[in-house]
Amino acid sequence: MNFISIITPCFNSENTIRKTLDQVLNQSYQNFEYIIIDGASTDNTLKIINEYKSKFGDKLRIISEKDNGIYDAMNKGVSMARGNLIGIINSDDWFELNTLELVNQNYSGAKYEILYGMQKNWEDNKIKNVFIKSHEFIHEQMLSHPTCFVTKSTYLDFGNFDLTYKSSADYEFMIRMVKSMKVCFNPIYEIMSNFRLGGMSSGQIGVREDAKIRYHYGIISKKKMWFTIIKSFTYEFLKKKKLV
Repeated sequence: MNFISIITPCFNSENTIRKTLDQVLNQSYQNFEYIIIDGASTDNTLKIINEYKSKFGDKLRIISEKDNGIYDAMNKGVSMARGNLIGIINSDDWFELNTLELVNQNYSGAKYEILYGMQKNWEDNKIKNVFIKSHEFIHEQMLSHPTCFVTKSTYLDFGNFDLTYKSSADYEFMIRMVKSMKVCFNPIYEIMSNFRLGGMSSGQIGVREDAKIRYHYGIISKKKMWFTIIKSFTYEFLKKKKLV
């Protein structure tokens, strides 16, 4: 019976967070704590969260204060987590109802371990695709982060998210873990999370940061990095001018 910590970073999420909360609350596996890190929302986000206090009871902890972006919020949550396994679900995404049960069943018990699974990607309230990519191809693409559960020891001994990156710090973290050769990656071939497309990590900031990260870790050349960055800025400009 693993004790699992779930972290939700949020800011002005009144339109989506209720679904996130409901899917955590109604998990089939209930040995968890839930940590919500709010970036001092100015809409009804905190009011909605407070409606769930009595439902979660002592499972729920809430912090609301200004932060330095989503990865700063994630790092705060990780530092507070008491579970031996830590999962992060953003306030516009949601778990399947058996996600924590799958994690508990599949965790091998390794000190340094990352479990990850399949994800439904949504666009315009329709399922666009179901996604999983092996960690062995991390040089090509990020894992589906909302499905990832990381042992507390991994964060303690290898470090948290690098705040240098505003959109792709989770990608840098996963590459760093693969490169360490000390972390066990454990795929689960079942749907674990649901992801709404169109966030910052789906945009051109993420494209440019991904290129910088790949160059930093020797995956691509400097020439390829700059080609990708210039192409990204060009696309962004043309889109703004409505030429693409």
